[in-house]
Amino acid sequence: MARASLGRKIAVTVAATVSAFSGLVGASASADPGNGQGAAPEHIFYIMMENQGDDDILGNTADAPFINQLANDNGVSTGFHGVTHPSLPNYLSMFSGDFQGIWDDCKAGADSTCAPEEFVPNSGDGTSGASLTPEQIASATAKPHMFAGKNLVDELEGKGKSWKAYMGGMPQAGFQGEFAPGNVNGTMVKLYAQKHNPFMYFSDVNSPGNARLQKVVPFENNFDADLKSGNVPNFTWISPDQCSDMHGISSAAAALVNKPNCTEPASGVAHGPIQLGDAFLKDTVTKITSSDTWKKTRSSIVIAWDENDYSGFSGGPGSPVGANGTVLGGGDSPLLVINSDKVHKEQGEKGKPQPHHKTSTDLADHYSVLSAIEQMWDLGCLANTCQHKAPESLRDLFQN
Repeated sequence: MARASLGRKIAVTVAATVSAFSGLVGASASADPGNGQGAAPEHIFYIMMENQGDDDILGNTADAPFINQLANDNGVSTGFHGVTHPSLPNYLSMFSGDFQGIWDDCKAGADSTCAPEEFVPNSGDGTSGASLTPEQIASATAKPHMFAGKNLVDELEGKGKSWKAYMGGMPQAGFQGEFAPGNVNGTMVKLYAQKHNPFMYFSDVNSPGNARLQKVVPFENNFDADLKSGNVPNFTWISPDQCSDMHGISSAAAALVNKPNCTEPASGVAHGPIQLGDAFLKDTVTKITSSDTWKKTRSSIVIAWDENDYSGFSGGPGSPVGANGTVLGGGDSPLLVINSDKVHKEQGEKGKPQPHHKTSTDLADHYSVLSAIEQMWDLGCLANTCQHKAPESLRDLFQN
């Protein structure tokens, strides 16, 4: 009862403030998303990081001091998991509410098909203790990597909400290549990786002449410019390059880009990539929280890791099930939510983030995060988010 009462008080206060300061806040701010939890954020910045588990990040103050500061002062999910392995199906899950029945990281294309690389014999990684069924293997192997289903872009545009995707290392807007910069003096350098860009796997975005493609842009230069100008969409997706998202690249490629710490480890804690990712987040989050958008509107930053690449296959509520009923999950991973302080104009604040630590212990995954956004913005539901709704405690992370 206390939480519901507080939610109603917040909704009334914010609704009054929005009316009084409509020129600052904007008409699209929602006074009450209908879940009893008060006002929804007007802007959501969603940042997808890579390949780390809770124990790799949370408490690792040597490699990730800024992230741990954020975790101490803001919302944290300790029940969050990747939907499955490897990276690509988790990005698809967050973008479309469906991992699309694949277990690979292959390029986009109507003629692109790949056999599963995880949960198969001799995979050589942490998934070797579980197995796909023969039917799952056959279906995944034959599935073209260009999907026609409804996705988050469709939901956002259907409700009149703006969006933009910023991809680290992407050479130009709408780039359709698999990697960039690509071959450099005989070494493949994969700063940009298409597998971390789910927009390119859907035909209603990635098609010739589609205006939506021009909203998928390089992070470099574009994000800072848009943030500075105030041209910030309601939903911002950020995929950092592979030296900034904690994934890492080959040692030869890391040497070519003069980032030796970017070397992807064969196993164990990825100290160098974690340090680079922490630095990226410090720079990016600080820019967001120093912006006029953050100071003048209700905004939230979500920082999620796609999967835990190094230990096991525990899953979330929407993870698939394989042979012998084994859950084919993506392992535990961190999830953080940072919120602006209600309406700063009302509070007389200068935009400095204030501590609002909360913890959600409920089991969750990428479907849960997408569902939380759908519920707050009344977007409807996509595929698995229709049955795997975000738990109350996860939605509560978006409220101060």
